[in-house]
Amino acid sequence: MGTVKCIGILTSGGDAPGMNAAIRAVTRAAIYNGLQVKGIYRGYKGLVTGEIKEFKSQNVSNIIQLGGTILKTARCKEFTTPEGRQLAYDNMKKEGIDALVIIGGDGSLTGARIFAQEFDVPCIGLPGTIDNDLYGTDMSFGFQSAIDIASNTIDCIHTTAASHSRVFIVELMGHKTGWLTLYAGIAGGADIILIPEIPYKMESIINAISKRTQEGKHFTIIAVAEGAISQEEALLTKKKLKELRASEAGKYPSVAYKIGDKITELCGHEVRVTVPGHVQRGGQPNAYDRVLATRLGVKAAELIMAGKYGYMPCVKNNQIDIIPISEVAGKTRKVDPQSDVVLQARQLGLCLGD
Repeated sequence: MGTVKCIGILTSGGDAPGMNAAIRAVTRAAIYNGLQVKGIYRGYKGLVTGEIKEFKSQNVSNIIQLGGTILKTARCKEFTTPEGRQLAYDNMKKEGIDALVIIGGDGSLTGARIFAQEFDVPCIGLPGTIDNDLYGTDMSFGFQSAIDIASNTIDCIHTTAASHSRVFIVELMGHKTGWLTLYAGIAGGADIILIPEIPYKMESIINAISKRTQEGKHFTIIAVAEGAISQEEALLTKKKLKELRASEAGKYPSVAYKIGDKITELCGHEVRVTVPGHVQRGGQPNAYDRVLATRLGVKAAELIMAGKYGYMPCVKNNQIDIIPISEVAGKTRKVDPQSDVVLQARQLGLCLGD
């Protein structure tokens, strides 16, 4: 690979607050050092269809505070095929793009790894996901902003729950991991926190609610990750669990409704469910995510200028480090049930469902 003169940037997968700050940082650092930058719209789909535009510094002016991504994002079935990736490569060469910066989560970086292997494309990945589940980094940008929104939702539920003496369940994002629910649950003062990494049993949940009632606390807040599973469900194969979810879909729109129904059945409490959904992805990135995305974006540009490809800038012990994309792609960083934050939650008397 010769000297890089032009960088292409794309955002892929779910949007995350801080993506625009990362786009801005890569663009400004690259232009400052004499490189050309091109924005690729709608993720890998834009690379396949040729939706590419040259970026100047004015293209990234006044975007650091914006949520979402100015480059848009989209699913792309074509990129999962060899023919689609060939089209993407041809468009990349046609536009004179020498290297790519891919901003997103695990699926985005897996695509980058495959693309780099097939066509020897210099790629740098950036960890942007509200799930904080990317292997190899202590923190992904978007996570802290999502915590702010999720914990504020729990804050708002507290007042109405206390007023009506009800059990409220707040279902937060996280199919495979419980980082967002765990941190937002602690920050929002939830009484019970249920995450995929710690399968729950209804007996523990009912006991926690009953204990609060006996103590004169006539409301309970439950923060539950959308991927939370019971101890019985944890014993099932993926296929059997999928079949079970499909059979229950008509009765229970999501896990929160199932748990709420069981609580009412077993102890008679009135239960209300709140699902903030994609609100958790939206709004402005907070200051932490703006700074983190900026630092990681500048590091991405530095790596390209140094000729170091195939890496993802990451956070290790509050320092910016790097890790090979090949070590990140296809892996999920899950909450360790024995981690400090989980043990500290238990010391607060929080019920984690087990």
